[in-house]
Amino acid sequence: MALAKNQNQNIDTSYEVQIINGLAEPIYTVIVHRFKIGDVEDPVLYAAQPLYDFEKSEKGRWIMVHAIEQPIWHKQEDIMTMTYNFAISAKLRGRDHTFYQLKWGSNEKTIL
Repeated sequence: MALAKNQNQNIDTSYEVQIINGLAEPIYTVIVHRFKIGDVEDPVLYAAQPLYDFEKSEKGRWIMVHAIEQPIWHKQEDIMTMTYNFAISAKLRGRDHTFYQLKWGSNEKTIL
C-alpha cells in the first residue's frame, strides 16, 4: 500500500467515469477500513500490524482483488486527542461498489 498525499479529500456518493475494456464504468472511492494509533514515536511502524491484519481479513482480501488500483492508506494527526487516525481507501467499479455496500456497508463521506 502507498501513502496518500491528499489526506483531507472529501469522498461522497459522486463518482468518476473511466473507460475499461471499451465500456464507461463508474468508479467510486470508498473508505474500507479505519483505525487509530496512540501517541507513539513512529506511528507508521505501529500501523503496520493493523494494516496487515486488514489485508489478511475477508474484507481486505476482497478489496485487494476487486479494487481497480492498489488501495491507499492515509494518516492524519489528531492534535486534540494526541492520536493518529488511519484510513484505507479503495477505488471500486459500480458493481463492486454495490456488492461492498450490501455486504459491509459504509455511509462515511470523508477520509478522516
